[in-house]
Amino acid sequence: MNTSATEIATASSDVFETGNYEVTDINVGSGDVTKPPTDLFIVSPVTKGTYPVLLFCHGFYIPNTFYTTLLHHIASHGYIVVAPKFYGLIIISIAKEVNKASLVTEWLSTGLSSVLPENVNGDLENLALSGRSRGGKTAFALALASTAPPPKFKAVIGIDPVAGSGPSIRSAPKILEYIPRSFGMGTPVAVVGTGYGNQRLGLIPPFAPNGVNHSEFFNESKPPVCYFLAKDYGHCDMLDDWIAKLASSVCKSGGGDRDLMRRGVGGIVVAFLRCYLGGDDGDLNGIVGDPSVAPITFDPVIYVKE
Repeated sequence: MNTSATEIATASSDVFETGNYEVTDINVGSGDVTKPPTDLFIVSPVTKGTYPVLLFCHGFYIPNTFYTTLLHHIASHGYIVVAPKFYGLIIISIAKEVNKASLVTEWLSTGLSSVLPENVNGDLENLALSGRSRGGKTAFALALASTAPPPKFKAVIGIDPVAGSGPSIRSAPKILEYIPRSFGMGTPVAVVGTGYGNQRLGLIPPFAPNGVNHSEFFNESKPPVCYFLAKDYGHCDMLDDWIAKLASSVCKSGGGDRDLMRRGVGGIVVAFLRCYLGGDDGDLNGIVGDPSVAPITFDPVIYVKE
């Protein structure tokens, strides 16, 4: 574990438990009067207040609503999560996903407040970006795009991000350059990887193969950057339980308690957001200093501040 850039703090594990905020699901269709550029799944606290916003990009053929448990965990700690639906049965290019995510980002300033619970508002001065699997690449590509609209992202979180089927089979935009610290953005980055994501399941190729997975995204991110490897879990183990069980027939699973995995991943996201959106680094430093506070094994854990 690299803690050379980290001050060891007293470990805290409350981020891995359900937060204190009651949350609600909000489905906003593209035909809504607020005119979102695509269908949206939003998870929001219901208690009066103004909350930071997290834009979440779903993975390949895994709809935005299949992450409900994970997104509930994050939102229960006082965040509004906005998850666009990029496509239905007919897949689109990642370039088009990036464009849709960009349009949703623009929509936030005009439409979000109208669809939230009464007396609940989004704090767009504290906006973060995340995505899982292919959606992780979409998130990084949006953050890297010079045309990314205001409001700007203050943090980027990749959850087992994947840039293609292999180093020679990368779809556009080809954001990986295989040069350490080459990503041209000054945004703080967290990358959560899975230990089994790069493994085959029988004859079925891995869903997060070496050379295009979490390791490379971490290697190419500039400080400050955190890296957490969920050693005993697979690429789909953070999805809602029913789809994660179904996915285990085609994607290598760790076989452990998936609720613990969702809590583990959700807790890392919350700790990172608290640090870089809220200015409170206690939980993040505590987890880096003592990863055993997490409900699952994160190994290695790396935090490079500069």
